[in-house]
Amino acid sequence: MTHASFSEENNKAFAILGATVIQTSVSFHMLSKDVDVSPKELNRRLSQITNVESSCAVDGMRLGLHKVVRVSPKTNSSAPAVVCTAFRAIFAAIAIDAGKSDDAGNVFWSLHGADLGLSLPV
Repeated sequence: MTHASFSEENNKAFAILGATVIQTSVSFHMLSKDVDVSPKELNRRLSQITNVESSCAVDGMRLGLHKVVRVSPKTNSSAPAVVCTAFRAIFAAIAIDAGKSDDAGNVFWSLHGADLGLSLPV
């Protein structure tokens, strides 16, 4: 995995797609459970699950992504934004390899847990 600080050839575009995959999966999950969920509640949960410091960086650190992402010497590979970007990029790679985002969403749920606020130990 390559951070933008290391090279112009990096995983930023994958991180953007990965964030969208996660948001789509969370939205589908919530609406499947309650079709009457308010837009405000849905947006609150999406913000919670994609929060850099409290959610995706925590999941990414548990996976050890800070140990494998390449960064410039001046960049901290354990910084929440770096780890979160790497975490999100994984789900884009899974979706692209599988040819569908559902598989990436399933992997997200197996890593993050069924509860939208819970991170599971790896």
